[in-house]
Amino acid sequence: MARSALLNVMVQAALKAGRSLTRDFGEVQNLQVSIKGPADFVSQADVKAEKIVRTELMRARPTYGFLGEEGGEESGTDGQHRWIVDPLDGTTNFLHGIPQFAVSIALERSGEVVAGVIFNPILDELYVAEKGGGAFCNDRRIRVSARRNLADAVIGCGVPHLGRGQHGKFLVELRHVMGEVAGIRRLGAASLDLAYVAAGRLDGYWEEGLSAWDMAAGLILVREAGGFVSDGKGGQQCLETGSVVAGNEMIRIALYDQLQRRLEK
Repeated sequence: MARSALLNVMVQAALKAGRSLTRDFGEVQNLQVSIKGPADFVSQADVKAEKIVRTELMRARPTYGFLGEEGGEESGTDGQHRWIVDPLDGTTNFLHGIPQFAVSIALERSGEVVAGVIFNPILDELYVAEKGGGAFCNDRRIRVSARRNLADAVIGCGVPHLGRGQHGKFLVELRHVMGEVAGIRRLGAASLDLAYVAAGRLDGYWEEGLSAWDMAAGLILVREAGGFVSDGKGGQQCLETGSVVAGNEMIRIALYDQLQRRLEK
């Protein structure tokens, strides 16, 4: 696939951070871990990976803004462009030795995500997408699944845990969805959930309580793979609301309708 100069910068930053994470994953038991909040941990590996990504991106475009999970937000003099970065999506998986985590990098232009890169270093899977250019995994074109019925669909989700989310609300949503689908999966890394929707591995996905860096790159992957995304209210304010419902056109609508049934009770 042909990549723009900016997309190449993003890819190189993700690969470099991924190599660092792979080394640290092999030493996971020796990492010094500090606590950010209930069941929300940050490791030396996380901070180091963000520093690597930030250095690479800002070297190429020093005037762009930067929003990262660990370092927070910095405004750029450019005013129109912003990097949105999760250096280690799936931190809890990482710290428990579960090989399901990723580096996620998105580029936002005038409020719209126009490019995204998600890299799973353990599986060596690199997902990339650029507005109007399609979505790819390891340079192979990917598409959302063609399934049309929830009864045939495997759906990904996030499950609220200690200190996060509205547990009762989620249980009502789950009750409405689980009896209508072929399977439900909770994988623990939102960026990869969205990448798997883009690749047709998951037919749909929903979650609330996310941050912009969790899903920015995944949103453009799904769209460029022929899929559809909305927020939890059916609009297009995913980054602002922290909610997402994704899938192909039919599955997203059907999944959204099931989730809305909780409002009828």
